[in-house]
Amino acid sequence: MQLTRTADYAIRVMIHLAGLPPGSRASRETLAEWAEVPGEFLAKVLQHLTRARLIVSHRGTKGGFQLARDTAGISMLEIVEAVEGKTELNVCLSGDAACGRRGWCPAHVVWKQAQAAMMEVLSAATLDKLACQAFGNASGPVAISGGGRWS
Repeated sequence: MQLTRTADYAIRVMIHLAGLPPGSRASRETLAEWAEVPGEFLAKVLQHLTRARLIVSHRGTKGGFQLARDTAGISMLEIVEAVEGKTELNVCLSGDAACGRRGWCPAHVVWKQAQAAMMEVLSAATLDKLACQAFGNASGPVAISGGGRWS
């Protein structure tokens, strides 16, 4: 399984927003440049994040985008699922009857364990931790000026 570029772009945008001072907004242009997100994808990413209530969009000359809530309460899993939908490693893990072998197949147990481990890792990776790692600040996110990118 491989996530789409959209999930990667969404995480980049969210990390950038997490690095801004509380209450600050970033323009679409700033987000595109800093997170290295192609323009054709950025609108889609921002739309998904807004619908998931992870960011808030403000119109006008002082408009832009900002986080909707505290970074400690936003996990990487939530960001990924905002743009990708429910994350499942294999069809046998879905709630429907897509796989009739799930009751006896030994691989189902392995897929189930792998799914649980992935969900645990993505849930534990909160936006505040990611921003601290990205900007090298162990005490919390820092203000980002201009096009300071990370890789």
